[in-house]
Amino acid sequence: MLKRLKTWWRRRIISRSTISEAKWQQAFASLPLLGRLSQADRQQLRELAILFLHQKKVFGAHGLVVTQEMTLSIALQACLPILRLGIDWYRGWVTIVVYPGGFVPERVVVDEYGLEHRVREPLSGEAWERGPVILSWEDAKAGSKLDGANVVIHEFVHKLDMLNGRADGFPPLHDDMDAAHWTAIFTAAYADFQNKVETGRITDIHHYAASEPAEFVAVLSEVFFEQPDVIYREYPEVYEKFRAFFRQDPLRES
Repeated sequence: MLKRLKTWWRRRIISRSTISEAKWQQAFASLPLLGRLSQADRQQLRELAILFLHQKKVFGAHGLVVTQEMTLSIALQACLPILRLGIDWYRGWVTIVVYPGGFVPERVVVDEYGLEHRVREPLSGEAWERGPVILSWEDAKAGSKLDGANVVIHEFVHKLDMLNGRADGFPPLHDDMDAAHWTAIFTAAYADFQNKVETGRITDIHHYAASEPAEFVAVLSEVFFEQPDVIYREYPEVYEKFRAFFRQDPLRES
């Protein structure tokens, strides 16, 4: 009964959306990574984006005025990873903060001697466990390029990773997926990628993926959706794990 009521409520929200067809067409056209989607998938993504914008609150920071075009672009990119998973995968948090460009938060870092240091590091995005997603609009709008870099997908994959605790490269897997096999595949690929970066070997994957396992999964997810052939070429077993987890196959759907 509860499931039927939830479905009815969501259909009601979708049917009452006031976003015009022209705005949707403009938003889809501005994001080439959505070009591979079938008409049915485009409709599903559109409905997810409506639910997403109903549930989430988007705020501009440092004087940024957030327009409808901006929210649609962010919502479509954010919902692509959950196209076959559903809006409940983004449960438990509400806020998205958008800065005009990169932002520089201050953090306290404890070194190996137990000493605290205040550090400031420029960021293009950040996801907090049980908290907001923070984005740079300058970087978020770069989703219009199929260059293997997508800050929106990156941060929202962190949110998926955080569903079972802190981001560690091990999101909650589907019942038909083997956790030990996921760990083995990603551990081996991560070690190989770190070695590539350390020895200066050429790779089409950004070196930031070598910083920690959570970033490895998030960075490779960006590439999976934007340049899937790169993942398939460099780490075919990772590609298969992503295909099973996201329930999408960008190479065969394009």
